[in-house]
Amino acid sequence: VQLQASGGGLVQAGGSLRLSCVASGRTFSSYPIAWFRQAPGKEREFVAAITWSGGSNYFADFVKGRFTISRDNAKNTVYLQMNSLKPEDTAVYYCAATNGTQLDLVRSYDYWGQGTLVTVSS
Repeated sequence: VQLQASGGGLVQAGGSLRLSCVASGRTFSSYPIAWFRQAPGKEREFVAAITWSGGSNYFADFVKGRFTISRDNAKNTVYLQMNSLKPEDTAVYYCAATNGTQLDLVRSYDYWGQGTLVTVSS
């Protein structure tokens, strides 16, 4: 599976962005997909994940109520809708695919996109 993230940009605090993760490969629909982020000088951290069917979603506490995750398997795409953005959300956002079950762990993921930069100004 090859993943490509897009949709990042510069937004003011309180604004919204929608990130997209497009995958190549016929088996995309069988993989849980997650978003992680990495701010300068910090470790990569879990943001959100969605199961292969889209039936279950998981979120880090710091984005609950602000971000949603969805997928369209017919388009091989996973979306991260980010609302009420804060300056502390500034980071490079990565999408990733896994064969594993621990969806909030970086080490669970086998395939990574190249990242898209989100900058939130105060």
